[in-house]
Amino acid sequence: MRVVGVKDFGGPEALQVYEVETPHAGPGEVRINVRAAAVNPTDTYTRNGSRAGVPHTPIPHVPGMDVAGVVDEVGEGVTTVRPGDDVMAMVIPSEGYGGYSEYVVVPQRSVTLMPWGKSHAEACTLPMNGLTAQLSLDMLNLAPGQTLAVTGAAGTYGAYVVELAKAAGLRVIADSSEADEPLVRSLGADVIVRRGADVAQRILEHAPGGVDGLADGSVQNELVTPAVRKGGGFATVRGWSGNDNPDVTVHHVWVRTYVQEWDKLERLRELVESGSMSLRVAGTFPAAEASEAHRLLERGGARGRFVIEF
Repeated sequence: MRVVGVKDFGGPEALQVYEVETPHAGPGEVRINVRAAAVNPTDTYTRNGSRAGVPHTPIPHVPGMDVAGVVDEVGEGVTTVRPGDDVMAMVIPSEGYGGYSEYVVVPQRSVTLMPWGKSHAEACTLPMNGLTAQLSLDMLNLAPGQTLAVTGAAGTYGAYVVELAKAAGLRVIADSSEADEPLVRSLGADVIVRRGADVAQRILEHAPGGVDGLADGSVQNELVTPAVRKGGGFATVRGWSGNDNPDVTVHHVWVRTYVQEWDKLERLRELVESGSMSLRVAGTFPAAEASEAHRLLERGGARGRFVIEF
């Protein structure tokens, strides 16, 4: 099968197409003929060697945590899907080849049916990104009516946090540039504040005692923690250690802990089908042009995910 990966870490140009042996599904596993794989920021770390200390087996190192495709083989004991089903799944690259592969094998609890009426390219933007957003909310553990601030609300993670928070009955304050305001408003944010170095103060103008929780999609760290009330929570997706503020609990959001949370993945599918969550594709590329997708991602400004198609 074809995979897109690197043997030598580097920039986008390091990505190459390789031929490797096709895996097979074992007991409790599902093999997916991948039609689309989302390109996420975490994929660039696999490519450039930032995570070289994390075991990657085998070589080439193949990025990709989000896929959609067609089930073509199931192992003994699999009951949730069957061959021929259009599905989406989350993949852990350090446990084998990542999602930039013609075929991936995943535990059955990592895969569910695609949202009805959506394309493979759209569906592959949901599993890892959606589960990361849901994990953030689960860790913050806010009750309906409480207030959540979201930075980077126009990005994929931030947008999913906003939509999931509104579905959970939370009041949402989101930051946005002027250009992105229509998009962020369409997600359901109750209050929109301008981005910038003083964003914490802008948030506090609408939540004088501080927000109950904050999901930091744009990685502003200490710039935005002053917007969180005493006893509130702060969700970081980049492992920030916090600013030694005992009044704010910093939650490290590592989505691999949710890789087999099938019930939550299924709930994401239902929310898309109900119209409560939206899927955005910034552009699609054939496997041979994966390097261009990485270049555009690292340039910044994309609204939605770039997608590699096989």
